[in-house]
Amino acid sequence: MPIWNKYKNTPFVAKITIGFIAGTLLGIFFNEYTTFLKPFGTLLLNLLSLIAIPVIFLTVVLAVNQMNLAQLGKMGGKLILYYTATTAAAVLIGLSLAMWLKPGRHLTLPTDAVVEPPHAPGFSEILLQIVPKNIFEAFTSGDLMAILFVAIIIGMAMSSMKFSKDTKLVEMGDFLDRFFNALNTMFYKILEGVLLYAPIGVFAISATAFGEQGWETLLGLLSFVGVFYLGVLILWLFVYSGFLKFFGNPVLPFYRNTKDAYTTAFFTSSSIATLPIAIESAKKAGVSENTANFALPLGAVFNSDGGALRMGISLVFAANITNLNLSAVDFIVIIAIGTLLSIGTAGVPAAGLVTLSAVLTMFGLPLEIVALIAGVDALIGMAGTASNVMGDIVGAAVVDKKTPRKKFA
Repeated sequence: MPIWNKYKNTPFVAKITIGFIAGTLLGIFFNEYTTFLKPFGTLLLNLLSLIAIPVIFLTVVLAVNQMNLAQLGKMGGKLILYYTATTAAAVLIGLSLAMWLKPGRHLTLPTDAVVEPPHAPGFSEILLQIVPKNIFEAFTSGDLMAILFVAIIIGMAMSSMKFSKDTKLVEMGDFLDRFFNALNTMFYKILEGVLLYAPIGVFAISATAFGEQGWETLLGLLSFVGVFYLGVLILWLFVYSGFLKFFGNPVLPFYRNTKDAYTTAFFTSSSIATLPIAIESAKKAGVSENTANFALPLGAVFNSDGGALRMGISLVFAANITNLNLSAVDFIVIIAIGTLLSIGTAGVPAAGLVTLSAVLTMFGLPLEIVALIAGVDALIGMAGTASNVMGDIVGAAVVDKKTPRKKFA
């Protein structure tokens, strides 16, 4: 069919951009009448989530399987240092911009908003959550930290078998390696089919999101959105580009080669669902397969630069609306706790609202602020998720380099 062939051969970014723009215009002009499209958007997120969990598991198993313990520890340490640096930079950018531009000064709290405070997990809960009672429970619950733990120990066991002095263990290790590689290839073939539907799902997501929120709500919160997007721009121009430049990666070609990843993240607001595309984009940008397969699933769970930026701006936003004066120490403590709460939720849509709710509740700030921010959560979530994914890919490129360049080119 000519139309179908034309659709298949159109570049992915072009298709998904057209779907987003068309859906946005439909939502603005027809408002709540676009809600009938919501199932089509939910279907896309379900399909991406369905494929993401096995891809996360298999890619981490295969990455760890190819590395010895010394390599594993070295790469993990580099990633932790990188995540700490970029998260701190994102927080600083968010707080500084919000204190300077003061978003929220002319807004009031919604009187009819009812938001239930979420459960704030303690340290022991987070620790026990990492190790599941059984392997099947990790997958049925969709707990990403537990899935990563299972993948790592299986990959380490396979690696020890492949590099064993026992010939029989080596044969079984090689068999498992081929088996997991075959499964990984199969799920990527399924992903190709899912991506054909993606533009239709993006059209539905944007139409229903803007249709439910309405244009007036978006205009009323324009200052908050503007400050956030300015922060994202600074994060990309100075932090990400700075890391790329320092470690010898050409900046513009790197962004071009990874455009499929951050545009998909922008339109779906889900870094976990975008993970398979992010891995392929990182490889296209020159990141080695082992590094991409290990670093990106780890970053999707533990690294949330967009969430950190959002948290800094949101807290100043809340203080401006309620005329509260928070000290610098208060902000540091709140951001630290918010970062801990975001572990394991960074990759799913609207996770920022859950984390913000928990932080506001713990520190006595009005929970109704969440209802205000929810009005523009679609816009905030899109840029925040794109930043999360881009930060993960840049991190993979950084740890993939053995030594940094001493001078900028």
